[in-house]
Amino acid sequence: MLKWMETAIPYGIFMLRITVFSSKGDDCMDRGLIILAWIIGVLIVFAFGKAMLLPLKVILRLVINGIVGGIVILLINLVGTPLGFTISLNPVSALVAGILGLPGVILLVILKYLL
Repeated sequence: MLKWMETAIPYGIFMLRITVFSSKGDDCMDRGLIILAWIIGVLIVFAFGKAMLLPLKVILRLVINGIVGGIVILLINLVGTPLGFTISLNPVSALVAGILGLPGVILLVILKYLL
């Protein structure tokens, strides 16, 4: 016998009302709810993963630029020390090198030369 079965699932302060078409009684409804819960769970995981991917890419790029900028500042200090030219490696210079990358290091060299 074919029939519609309804159930309510508490979800925080809300009640989710789910209607399932069943031909075998409660057993089919339980399987249907489990499958529906898996589908909704997978969609939620994909949505959060997609939302977190962009900030993760930005942070990773900032870290890589900061490392490359720091290495370049250290190389400039190694070469410039005998010539009397050094750039201090501090949080501000690391931030400039991390945000701007190699152009930031060039900016630091120009600022050091001018000031």
